[in-house]
Amino acid sequence: MYSAIAANKRNTVLIMVLFVVIIGVLGLVANYLWGHGTWSIFIGTVVGALLYALIQYFAAGSQAIAMSGAQEITKADNPRLWRIVENLAITDGLPMPRVFIVADPAPNAFATGRDPRHAMVAATTGLLDIMDDSELEGVMAHELGHVKNYDIRVSTLVFGLVVAVGLIADVLLRMTFFAGLSGGNRNSNNNNGGGGGGGNPIVLILGIAALVVAPLVAAVVQAAVSRQREYLADATGALTTRNPDGLARALAKLQEYGRPMRRQNNSMAHLWIANPSRPGALERLFSTHPPIPDRIKRLMENSTRF
Repeated sequence: MYSAIAANKRNTVLIMVLFVVIIGVLGLVANYLWGHGTWSIFIGTVVGALLYALIQYFAAGSQAIAMSGAQEITKADNPRLWRIVENLAITDGLPMPRVFIVADPAPNAFATGRDPRHAMVAATTGLLDIMDDSELEGVMAHELGHVKNYDIRVSTLVFGLVVAVGLIADVLLRMTFFAGLSGGNRNSNNNNGGGGGGGNPIVLILGIAALVVAPLVAAVVQAAVSRQREYLADATGALTTRNPDGLARALAKLQEYGRPMRRQNNSMAHLWIANPSRPGALERLFSTHPPIPDRIKRLMENSTRF
């Protein structure tokens, strides 16, 4: 457990570096196409990425809450959920996180924030409606497992940086397309063809390929980070409650009653305990969640160890 926490702290730095590298590659593509012999676009993109990563470290948790539409509650608003989270936090020796409810019939929950002192946990109204106390305790123990293991720091950074890669790639892809068109028009009017390589069809194709691949690489990183974290949070939650059956029953209900969330955002899909959408065959390749039957199987096979 402690080695997993230490690994997550190291992963925080590695993930930030990896995403800065991805964004730097995007900057190199843009710089080659329109840099006109200078490094201004590349430098601007990398510096912007570094600043964005720093901002995301502090702001991504709040952004995730805002994007989910969650509303913060007090103990008086929902004593059942509040007391379960409070008791689990005491058991784990964690500060009491801020508690939120998402008005959505889809059963789901997530945790976010950069560390245990700034943690936030949220549950949907659909989850509260279908879970008994033991099952709800299992779900929230899973979410606090993410907090305890510092998964929330890694997940929060991945969430913010995936958004950044997607946004930059989309902007640069549009710019590359229009630069290619304008470069082609300039080539038809004069022989020097315009600057930067925008009129070169081969460079244009390679640039488009790089800009399309970058978000895919970001999605693969997001999925790889999340899948093993889900297994670890399941184990941590079961260890906290000493009741793996409660979480196993909760996961079974999530599979049986699961439905797409009303407010969906692929960049924060890895934060939820269950996939917030109904993925197709291609999307399953990049799924941020291991199959629920596999999670239940692992819990029950290791039930005597908790």
